[in-house]
Amino acid sequence: SAVSHECSSPSSVILNRMIFRQLFDQESSTYTYLLGDERSREAIIIDSVFEESRRDRALLEELGLRLVRTIDTHCHADHVTGAWLLKQHTGCEICVSADAGIEGADVYLKHRDRIPFGVRYLVARSTPGHTSGCMVYVLDDESTAFTGDTLLIRGCGRTDFQQGDARTIYRSIQMQILSLPEHTRLYPGHDYRGLMVTTVEEEKRFNPRFGGDNSEDDFILYMENLGLPHPKKIGIAVPANLRCGRPDNDVVPEADPDWAPLTYTFGGIWQIGPDWLVDHLGEVQIMDVREVDEFDGPLGHIRGAKFIPLGELNGQAFEPETGIPIVTVCRSGARSAQATIILQRAGVSDVAHLTGGMLRWRSQGHPVVGGFVEPDYVI
Repeated sequence: SAVSHECSSPSSVILNRMIFRQLFDQESSTYTYLLGDERSREAIIIDSVFEESRRDRALLEELGLRLVRTIDTHCHADHVTGAWLLKQHTGCEICVSADAGIEGADVYLKHRDRIPFGVRYLVARSTPGHTSGCMVYVLDDESTAFTGDTLLIRGCGRTDFQQGDARTIYRSIQMQILSLPEHTRLYPGHDYRGLMVTTVEEEKRFNPRFGGDNSEDDFILYMENLGLPHPKKIGIAVPANLRCGRPDNDVVPEADPDWAPLTYTFGGIWQIGPDWLVDHLGEVQIMDVREVDEFDGPLGHIRGAKFIPLGELNGQAFEPETGIPIVTVCRSGARSAQATIILQRAGVSDVAHLTGGMLRWRSQGHPVVGGFVEPDYVI
């Protein structure tokens, strides 16, 4: 593993521009973070969600990034991590705290370990209290920290289960998070109100649990009287997360479609390229969703295509041939992408759209019915 047990000072690092995305899982209100080094294209993901693995892989593909490591801030009780599933698809390393009691990881992190991606890196800081294995990850230049559940925006992680301890988390927050520069941006593991980021200075002043003049004893009394119900998924999430999210019998739910070499976009749409489609026209149903003047116009249409304008598809009771996948087509790929969403909402599962639409189909010289012989029209 390239994870180092020695931490360089921020000034010794040549800081490339960093690619950063904050992602959100609606069901568990979990934030997932993607960080990439612009030059090397190496990336890491913090606090992935099992059900969002396909989304995360699509974003990596679209941004041209190679996932080298997944990191979890702790053993989650409200969702199952996507670490194991991401490793199956990308070959990345799984990194977790050495104190979390998790099996199956590649790297067990200790306090002050450095986690690299390209020339950039995160520094792991042990912050027990919410769980015994909580860690906060601080960016090399200390401009940013990812606090997991240890510190939330105007809140913090609960301490009433999973080895939680109010006094311990208070000291973790004071010593490992609020000791950072006041301008350091803090990105939490969850937020239930739509808040996205805070700073060390803000939390020192305004956090009602430990900010301002609140003492350690004030904090402990506050935490002892939260009265929160246990997370709904705790019975499923904790056992799975103690295995890095590996499901029983290694069974992966919702496997990718196998009827064609499809690509899943970050926008949540399956697509297929012209090269495969031209050789398999007899195996799919082609649905052209352009207007009539386009269907019979300069670009022509694919032989055997069924013509249903997008505006009519919304209200049409479409009955596809059972067991035969659908490929939607339009001029450039925009309307056909929307058509796949409409069809999926109607219960059609095997559907994808033609990337680049008829423009790409014609530019690659594939056969059409009608249209101009030479594509010398203005696009």
